Amino acid sequence: MNTAKLEPGRGSQIRERPHSSKWWVLAVLSLAQLIVVLDSTIVNIALPRAQEALGFSSADRQWVVSAYALSFGGLLLLGGRISDRWGQKRTLVIGLIGFASASFVGGAASSLAMLVAARAAQGAFGAVLAPAALSLLTIVFREPADRTRAFGVFGSVSGAGAAVGLLLGGALTEYWSWAWCLWVNVPLAAIAVVGAVILVPKTTGSSHVVLDIPGAVAVVAGTVLLVLGFTQAETSGWAAGSTIALLASGIVSLGVFILIQRRGTHPLLPLRVVMNRYRGGSLLGVSLSAIGMFSVFLFLTFYLQDTMGFTPLVTGLAFLPMILGITVMSIAVAPPLLRRFGPRVPIAAGSLLGGAGLLWLSSLSPESSYATTVLPALVVLGIGMGLIFGAGFNSATAGVHLEDAGVASALANAGQQIFGALGAASLSTIALQASTSAGNLGRAAAAVAGYDRAFLVAAMVFFVATIATAVLIPKNAPVDPNATSDSPAVPVHF
Repeated sequence: MNTAKLEPGRGSQIRERPHSSKWWVLAVLSLAQLIVVLDSTIVNIALPRAQEALGFSSADRQWVVSAYALSFGGLLLLGGRISDRWGQKRTLVIGLIGFASASFVGGAASSLAMLVAARAAQGAFGAVLAPAALSLLTIVFREPADRTRAFGVFGSVSGAGAAVGLLLGGALTEYWSWAWCLWVNVPLAAIAVVGAVILVPKTTGSSHVVLDIPGAVAVVAGTVLLVLGFTQAETSGWAAGSTIALLASGIVSLGVFILIQRRGTHPLLPLRVVMNRYRGGSLLGVSLSAIGMFSVFLFLTFYLQDTMGFTPLVTGLAFLPMILGITVMSIAVAPPLLRRFGPRVPIAAGSLLGGAGLLWLSSLSPESSYATTVLPALVVLGIGMGLIFGAGFNSATAGVHLEDAGVASALANAGQQIFGALGAASLSTIALQASTSAGNLGRAAAAVAGYDRAFLVAAMVFFVATIATAVLIPKNAPVDPNATSDSPAVPVHF
């Protein structure tokens, strides 16, 4: 049996060449990717019912979202290195088993602490699962034609996974229980594990791959401390010593992370990847857009269910126009704009439209209708997000040298998750403070006032992103001629 080496810098070997079962391997890897993507949206729909069942406060509900995003985003770069060191197949199987176990514990949670811990564990195992699946895809599909088809299928699963999560989460919550939004991962992961063991070719890791544990600890600690600081501000105020101490500690930790990356011989994140204005500006656009995305899924879910009286299933359906807009724009519109103008035009225009959509949502009232207020805003948001994702994820990984391709891919998703978690925490604090100030208006009106304030601040972030990306990204930025043209596509996690 022949041995085929991976690309330089990947550090692993595949012990057997792909055979006629490679399309079944694609099915297994796509299922693994679907499991990870599902949990970015499925739990959001169930969150109001979970809050009611477990009795946690509105101030704490963002932790259910942030715990997953922080551990997934913070450990994603390390997860890629782990997969290179241990071998992609072994890492994939371990990630699937761990993810399923954490999902089972989360569904059985009897307290907020238990649920948040399970969500953090889901994110951690997802952080090793996702890079392993993507790496295996590049190993199994070597022929250009097959590779294009495989990445097309894999990418469509990533995009459709958000819609599947919304609909499946709504149906499971409405007809069974919110817990099934987590338990559904168990049978899906079991199928994927069996398929991986039988079908996925064996790979061996490389002991030469060095894990940057200090860097991983610093980046996770920094982001968690910042989220804690934003959350503390809700109860103690922004000027409180505890709030300032947490925020300052988070900033210092992230500064230490940058220092480690600059001076380390095996950095988790080679700074050359982000120092390029072309890629750095694209990464900034993708990361800042996550603040708006997370705020919509978090606050609009509660508005639709608690204020408008939508059922969980109808709530999932209500989000589909935005997902459809993202899918169409990212596939059909953003690529030709990217080829014609470079990333600056579609990313800046997408940020402007995203801000407009959120500004529209900031006018919600208890009497607003879905058709005249929510739907148009979601359509505008979907168009804007589609432009950002279609151009931003492509540009964030284009022009990298071969040894940095995996890092750039992971970084795009990591930035989205981390910024989304930070946005959810800070906007939750802003929303709760606005709701408290409007308490004399009644419970429903006060809650909507909080959502409106959060949407308004998120819109301002988008408008800042519009200016920043327009200035930072060069016009018609060229791709580095020495860079690889074989970089893997980056799946989008909504």
